[in-house]
Amino acid sequence: MLIQPRVAHARGANEPPLLEQTLPAFFAAMAARQGEHEALVSRHQRLRYSYAGLHRAARQLASALLGLGLRKGDRVGIWSHNNAEWVLMQLATAQVGLILVNINPAYRTAEVEYALNKVACTALVTMPRFKSSDYLGMLRELGPAKLPHLRHIVWIDTPADRDEPAPLLRFSELMARGRADDERIDAIAATLQAGEAINIQFTSGTTGFPKGATLTHRNILNNGFFIGEAMKLAPADRLCVPVPLYHCFGMVLGNLACFTHGATIVYPNDAFDALSVLETVQAERCTGLHGVPTMFIAELDHPRFREFDLATLRTGIMAGSPCPIEVMKRVVSDMHMEQVTIAYGMTETSPVSCQSSTDTPLAKRVSTVGQVQPHLEVRIADPETGATVATGATGELCTRGYSVMLGYWGDEEKTREAIDGDGWMHTGDLATMDDEGYVNIVGRIKDMVIRGGENIYPREIEEFLYRMPQVQDVQVVGVPDRKYGEELCAWIIVKPGQSLTEEAVRGFCQGQIAHYKVPRHIRFVEAFPMTVTGKIQKFRIREAMKSELGLQEEKTA
Repeated sequence: MLIQPRVAHARGANEPPLLEQTLPAFFAAMAARQGEHEALVSRHQRLRYSYAGLHRAARQLASALLGLGLRKGDRVGIWSHNNAEWVLMQLATAQVGLILVNINPAYRTAEVEYALNKVACTALVTMPRFKSSDYLGMLRELGPAKLPHLRHIVWIDTPADRDEPAPLLRFSELMARGRADDERIDAIAATLQAGEAINIQFTSGTTGFPKGATLTHRNILNNGFFIGEAMKLAPADRLCVPVPLYHCFGMVLGNLACFTHGATIVYPNDAFDALSVLETVQAERCTGLHGVPTMFIAELDHPRFREFDLATLRTGIMAGSPCPIEVMKRVVSDMHMEQVTIAYGMTETSPVSCQSSTDTPLAKRVSTVGQVQPHLEVRIADPETGATVATGATGELCTRGYSVMLGYWGDEEKTREAIDGDGWMHTGDLATMDDEGYVNIVGRIKDMVIRGGENIYPREIEEFLYRMPQVQDVQVVGVPDRKYGEELCAWIIVKPGQSLTEEAVRGFCQGQIAHYKVPRHIRFVEAFPMTVTGKIQKFRIREAMKSELGLQEEKTA
C-alpha cells in the first residue's frame, strides 16, 4: 500500500475569538476592571503605575499631543530605550489615532533621516542622549532642511534636568499641557477602527535601508493576547521585560501580552544589563522573563548568578534568534522557568506566528518553535515552485491570517514581493513541519551553505557545537571557496575561565558529524556583531571573514 505523505500546512484554533476592539478601548475596559492593580514598574526610573493611573497618564499625554496640532493618521516617532515614557507614547498615540513610529536607538544620522522622512514624521519624542549616542546632537546636525516634515521635537527629561535651560520642549512640560478629561479624546476614539494603522516598525535589513512594516490595532492587540494565552498569563503575573520596546518583542510580547491579561510589566533598566535583570527578578518577585538567547546566556554565566533567588520565575519567552537547545535546558533547570515558551515570528506578522505553550513537552520546546497560533495558518513551501511540501521536508515558512501587516509604508512593490496574491507572507526562513504541526526553523534561505553540492544548515552545526562544555556561544556561516563553492566558518565565544583550541573543536566533530560539516575556519571571539534586539548579524561575520581571508565571492554575468 502506498502511503501518501502529509502536507506541511497547519491551521490554528478558531477559539477564543479574535478581539475586534481598538487598543484604547480594550485598555480602558481593563483599567475600569482592575484600576488599582499594578500595571507598570520602571525600576531604573523608580516609577510605578496602577492600571487606572497609567490610563489617566496616557489620556493626558494624548490630549497634549492633540494640543501640538497633531491629527488622526499623523506619524509620531519614538526614539528611545525602555522607559515609562515609551509605553505612555504607545498608549497615547493609539488613543487618538496617531501612528507610532518605532525608531531604533542604534540609528545614526543617515538612518534616522531616512526613517523620519520615509513615513513623514511630524513629531518625535526622543531621549536626549544615551552612553555615546547624542540623539539631540544628531537631530541638530540634520536640521530642518533634511527633516522637512518634522515640526515638533520633544526630549525625555528627568527630575535632574528640570532646572536646566532647554531650547526644545521637555516631555514633562508636554505632559503638563494635557488633560485626561479632554473631550476631544473620546470623540476621536469613537471614529477609530480595529483595522486602521497604529504602528510602523522598521525591519532590520541586512543590506540597504530598512522597510517600514505597517501594523494595525487588530494585528498587535490580538497577537499580544494570544502570546499571553500561550504563557497562561494572569493578573498575578509580573513579567520582566529587558528586551527593547522599539521592537515587537518588547512592545507586543511584553507590553501587550501583559495588558491583555491584566498582568504587571517590569522594566529592569533602560537597556539590557544582566545584573539588573537578576536583581529585578528577585526584588520584584517576577514570574516571567523575556529574552533572546544571548541575554539568557549572559544571565546564566554572570559571576553573581548564584546569589539571586529566581524561584518565583515560571514562564517567559525565548525568541529573536534560534534558541540553542543546551541554553534552553539551563533556563529550565537553573532559572526555574519550567514553563518557558519559544516564540517565532517576524515584524511583518505582528510578530508571532508559532509558539510553544507552557505544557508543550520539553523535548518539543527545545527542538521546535511550537505550533501555529490561533486564527493563523502556516505552511512550508518549495522555494522554487511555491508548492506546499510534505511534512519533514525543508522549505520556506509562509504565514497567513490576521497578523499579516497592511504592507510596507510607501513601498507597494516590496509589499507585493513579500505578500503573495493569496495573502501568504513569505518569511525567507527555511523550516520543517512534523506530523503534529510542530515547526522547526533550520535557517535563513540566504544563510544556507552549499558546499560541493551538499546543502548545509548552519543551525545544525551550531547545535552540535553547543554540546562542547567550553562553548558559551557559537555562530556558523559560509564563506566563499574556489574548490567547494563555500566552506564553513565557526565563530566561538568560550566560557569564562575555559580554554579551547581549533584542534579540540575539530577533534570533537571527528566521527560525530559528516566531514563536510566540520568547519574549516574556526575563530575565537569576545562577541558577535548584533542588532540592539540581540539578533546576530551573520552577514557582518561573513564580511569580516572574507576580508581576513582575502576572499571575494565569484560574480556571475
